[in-house]
Amino acid sequence: MDAATTPTISSYQPRLVDSYLESVLASLPAVSLIGPRACGKSTTAARFAASTVHLDSPAEAGYFQADPDAALRRFAEPVLLDEWQEVPQVLGAVKRAVDAEPRPGRFILTGSVRTEITTNSWPGTGRVIRCPVFPMTVREVLGHADRNSGLIERFYSGDVTSFSGATPALDINDYVNLAVRGGFPDAVLNRDATASALWFGNYADEITHRDAELVRQGIDSNRFAAYLDAIASLTAGVVDDATILEAVRIDRRTANAYWMVLQNLFIAQAIPAWWSSHLTRLVGTEKKYLIDSGLAAAILGLTPDAVVRDSNWIGRLLDTFVVAQIRPEAALSLQRPKLHHLRTKADRHELDLVLEFNDGAVAGIEIKATSAPDISDAKHLRWFRDELGERFRMGVIFHTGPYDFQLDDRIIAAPISSLWA
Repeated sequence: MDAATTPTISSYQPRLVDSYLESVLASLPAVSLIGPRACGKSTTAARFAASTVHLDSPAEAGYFQADPDAALRRFAEPVLLDEWQEVPQVLGAVKRAVDAEPRPGRFILTGSVRTEITTNSWPGTGRVIRCPVFPMTVREVLGHADRNSGLIERFYSGDVTSFSGATPALDINDYVNLAVRGGFPDAVLNRDATASALWFGNYADEITHRDAELVRQGIDSNRFAAYLDAIASLTAGVVDDATILEAVRIDRRTANAYWMVLQNLFIAQAIPAWWSSHLTRLVGTEKKYLIDSGLAAAILGLTPDAVVRDSNWIGRLLDTFVVAQIRPEAALSLQRPKLHHLRTKADRHELDLVLEFNDGAVAGIEIKATSAPDISDAKHLRWFRDELGERFRMGVIFHTGPYDFQLDDRIIAAPISSLWA
């Protein structure tokens, strides 16, 4: 990361979720922050809590296991119940407390495992609002999370000039460095490249030898590690299951179970294919992503130099990196667009990302590892625009060059850095 993208370290780095969390606690009794381990949930939640309980601590867990209802009453509110899935009965106590007194701002829960898998039910439905937290975007790393970028609203507006203006002067090497660095707070804010690589190595080891066991007891950690390697190598791809089955030497049932483990640890996400009754010959296969480009690079042992020597890795990591900038913004936007990709049979047309809004409007996104896209690079967006007519708000080709320029009606080329500039 060069000087143009180096954050100013402070005691707390503002997060996109801060204002959302503040508004939820002002009006509702309980909120649960969910996301991958070490993405900053506990640090963020602690800023809003009057007291904190660490339920991954044996002493504190034992206290709550004995009588969770009585234990809750001992703590000042809002009380943060960190890693609450370690004592799942605490959720029932939260439910009962909220039913008895539904005043706002009582409880904050954080967890790193999708808990429906490890508990028989979700008694928090209708009482505990769930809020996703992801690894940091570049906007957060730079300390600009408290500035409303209106990123999702820019896609919806149809105003291609909203992606115009001065952006940091980055090139392909800078973007690869950012992608390899990823967005996990400790790795990106507190470590140099060497220490960050060690951090990620330990993180991947924890996933395969500890966290996976929480979701699927008796899992073969070595085979699961091989599966994780395969998913990392195919991140941002429309994955051919047969390729993974052959590479890892597992059957389809095991592969499906392993994928669910990654999803339930919030480490991976599938982006579904976009569908429309108006268009035919669309491929319905989802794209699979690791949630963080830095984690993918670390699992594969990729340095920035190794990435720039292989166009396959550049494409996959840049796609994963760009989607990681958009995903949290979409999750917290009032527009709440759904994320899709698009591909037609025989790969005649494809779009890396399609944002579909509640009123049916869509925006198309392509990600190119080129500094100078031209009109030929916009052929898929032009086709999509012509097929959808007024539903098509905007198409953007994000590239690695320094300038933005309009390519066609409602289609613009813009630097990747315009996502956070």
